[in-house]
Amino acid sequence: MLESSVYLKEAFDKKEIPNILLYSIGNLISMFGTSIYNFCIALYVLKLTGSGLSFSITLILGVISAVIVNPFAGVLADKFNKKTIVVIMDLLNGVLLITLYFLSSMNGLNILMIYVSTFILNIFTTIYNISFESAKPNLVSDKSLMKINSIGKIIDSISSILGPMLGGVVFAFMDIRFFIAINGVSFIMSGILEIFIDFKLNYEEKNLEEIAFIEGIKAGFKYIRERKNVIKLVGIMIYLNFFIGLSINVPMPFIINNVLKLSTKSFGIIEGAFPVGMILGALFVNKVNEKYPYDKLLKFMIRVLAICILMIGIPILFSYIKLNDTTYLIYYAIVMGVMGVTIAFIDIPLFYIFQNIIPDEYRGRVLSLTLTMTKVTLPLALIISGSLINLIPSYTLSLVGGVLLLIISYFYK
Repeated sequence: MLESSVYLKEAFDKKEIPNILLYSIGNLISMFGTSIYNFCIALYVLKLTGSGLSFSITLILGVISAVIVNPFAGVLADKFNKKTIVVIMDLLNGVLLITLYFLSSMNGLNILMIYVSTFILNIFTTIYNISFESAKPNLVSDKSLMKINSIGKIIDSISSILGPMLGGVVFAFMDIRFFIAINGVSFIMSGILEIFIDFKLNYEEKNLEEIAFIEGIKAGFKYIRERKNVIKLVGIMIYLNFFIGLSINVPMPFIINNVLKLSTKSFGIIEGAFPVGMILGALFVNKVNEKYPYDKLLKFMIRVLAICILMIGIPILFSYIKLNDTTYLIYYAIVMGVMGVTIAFIDIPLFYIFQNIIPDEYRGRVLSLTLTMTKVTLPLALIISGSLINLIPSYTLSLVGGVLLLIISYFYK
């Protein structure tokens, strides 16, 4: 505890420390709450219906709600006080879950209630995320912005590791309705804590612009279209998400489970190596970014990512070289861990640049539109990859994706 307090004093100015602590606690509660709820409620649906499709729909609702709401969330963040939005969204999530608890106690928890509550919860969380992300430059000084981005990435990664694990434990040992009530109270506590965050620590007071929603979205698109540097950053995010969906998200699980037929435990370890790598990357990205210009770091990391993608398919290409299951486990865990570090080294500085170059009055819309475009790209890549995986050798998607990404890294300026 003493070491962490010393780190905070060295890393941040005294006036920033309360903001960092409150942001971390509030964001941790919100991210963990949503992650555990989504996984736990999906398992409950699977048990209730016995349908894999119903289970998938519960998980997909989060992605669909984010894609639909993201552009409007950006306008909200630019139109209204960001602190008010952040606090209200957490409180609304709390009220939603407590209401769900009382309704399910009286009438039972049915599939329609689950679908509706999951969709609404993810809408509130999407608005919360965009507002908080666009407000980060106002919470700390310019020199501390990269550090708070790293903290956010660490929280996201920890949530992605522990969320499903804790969701499984909750589902096994706790009544689902009781968990919903606890989660609702946690969101309300998070909202109360966020009241005490100073959202104007590094903020130039301006009159909030009157923005109509559709016109506001159009203005956000126009802002992106007229600035080449922003277009390039958006382009990087879109094509990286496409290649991740095409050459990692589908081929890697298929190869591990269907081709190599490793155990479920091995697959879980390999999957868990990615967010662990992201946490390590987030811890060191600030020091690395201070030593190397981001354009050189970006090109290098994209090439490392391309090589990692190639390495997913190589053991299957040379399948005549027989290795034991433990060797495959170690090999793929290292590959996924390095990928996690690489993505952290790309993402965190990328968002830092976004936050710095985009003025406060446009930041919410530009970030939300960028995230929407990348979220739409990912399902497209997953559909293409899923359609081809049974028609061509499983290693082909990884090898082709890795080679194309390497070529792009050499020509993209």
